[in-house]
Amino acid sequence: MLKQLIAAIALAFMALTAMGSELADKLKLPNYALLMRHALAPGTGDPAGYSLADCSTQRNLDGQGKQQAIRTGQWLQSQGIQKAMVLTSPWCRCKDTANVLGYGQPEVEPAIGSFFEASQEAADYTQRLQKRLAQLGPTKGDKALILVTHHVNILDYMGSHVGSGDMVLVQFDARGKLISAKRYPSPL
Repeated sequence: MLKQLIAAIALAFMALTAMGSELADKLKLPNYALLMRHALAPGTGDPAGYSLADCSTQRNLDGQGKQQAIRTGQWLQSQGIQKAMVLTSPWCRCKDTANVLGYGQPEVEPAIGSFFEASQEAADYTQRLQKRLAQLGPTKGDKALILVTHHVNILDYMGSHVGSGDMVLVQFDARGKLISAKRYPSPL
């Protein structure tokens, strides 16, 4: 019985390692990126009158969200992702998530900002995301391309809901349009 348990654990570990190396290997390719929803920030939307220049006016990560973001960065590195180009939405909850992933200073990218309060702009934001993916894919070298964004952006791009801190490995074509997607739940 013990030998069977050890064998099962070894097989599970090998499967996780294979999954991790697959993630790292694909992210080295020019037509893959990792879309990540910001870590846990309780609530919905932002308070009335919020300002992107003032984090105290926005919905922000709580203690659990901060820990979730740190664990996500540790998990990504344990998967073999050692180098990454990280882009973040201008919202503080995304910047705070991106800052603790462990890949240096993220670049603020307005194209992946939230359109939660302006759903009529969804198509425009998705086109801008596609354009950035098409631009960055061929120039990122073997660095992983990680974009920390919002639920609405990921939903409009790939048509699927994601939870706080969840990630989606996307394959895209030369125009940045989605070819395939694989969801990775947040490492709680």
